[in-house]
Amino acid sequence: MNLRNSGRGKALLLVPLVLALGACATDAPLDTLDPKGPEADAIQNLVVPVFAIAAVVFVLVEFGVLFLAIKFRQRKGDDDSLPVQHHGNFKLEIGWTILPALVLAGVGAASVFTLFDLADTPADAQDVTVIGQQWWWEYRYDVDGDGEDDIITANDLVIPVGQPIALTIESRDVIHSFWIPALNGKRDAVPGRAQPLTIEADEPGVYRGQCSEFCGLSHAYMRMRVVALEPADYQTWQENQLTDAQVPEEELAKQGLEQFRTSCSACHLVSGPGGNADLYKGAAQVSGAAPNLTHLASRGVFAGSIFDLWLDTNFNEEVDTEEIGKIFNVADMKKWLRNAPAEKPMYPQGERGMPNLQLDDAQIDALIAYLKTLE
Repeated sequence: MNLRNSGRGKALLLVPLVLALGACATDAPLDTLDPKGPEADAIQNLVVPVFAIAAVVFVLVEFGVLFLAIKFRQRKGDDDSLPVQHHGNFKLEIGWTILPALVLAGVGAASVFTLFDLADTPADAQDVTVIGQQWWWEYRYDVDGDGEDDIITANDLVIPVGQPIALTIESRDVIHSFWIPALNGKRDAVPGRAQPLTIEADEPGVYRGQCSEFCGLSHAYMRMRVVALEPADYQTWQENQLTDAQVPEEELAKQGLEQFRTSCSACHLVSGPGGNADLYKGAAQVSGAAPNLTHLASRGVFAGSIFDLWLDTNFNEEVDTEEIGKIFNVADMKKWLRNAPAEKPMYPQGERGMPNLQLDDAQIDALIAYLKTLE
């Protein structure tokens, strides 16, 4: 059969083309070759020379194999005698043993030094605890160093530019893996263990990541973002996060507060007079496994970072424009509140993830009006 003219042959020819096109993405937020911080730079400085060495070795070996295959191929008229054998050639055997050993020793030494550099946490690093759970990320800041969590947020890890951040990565349920490729490598979140990782951003921006350890139904929907702010902007953000939620002024938002206290208090916590902490005498949410929503509207994403909380342009009639110049994503928030498991796979009976609360349209409208006030 002529493979060139067969359908299978054409399909095989398309494989390298598809792979080549897949490597040409212009918008690749999880690109590991675009470092934006000193830790990622250290990894890049190791990867590039190692890749270059591997490429040289690959080319030399492949060309050597091709050269030998062509030079010593059996030609028409040749007998069945073997070509001259070089077994026992002391110089050749020593050479192709020592040279790869030296190459591997150099790569190994560079790898060890890089690992030591990445494990070195600067003394002025800010401590943040990262907790992975099915299927979102929680961040806890001890601002004053007293051992108590002063800021508890989710999905968006907010950091100042140029400031090293010492993360302590934990898990509340199964093994997850924290990965922001632009800022550092991967680090597993393991139940019962505290894993250190340092990140630092060179410039303001949003750096996206993804849980890279299969952790259940919504593993693919367990995303994360690091939001790097200028120091002054970060200070403003921090001061805002330390405040409590206030009772909303609009009537619909007040109805939403009461609806939140009734329907959401078993899992979510909002601190302050405009929240529900008084129901549990200031304790954390009962389930211990749902995002703290005290400053939900100050974040950029929700539902494990699968939806943008604020939009840049109108896209349907359900988008509301806020006074602060942002557009609240009413459409996706309505879908989420109406039936969260339909938007993100959950385990049955609400064992993990947000259940369907069976809310009607009026209750959803009131809740959204309230949630928009949690800035």
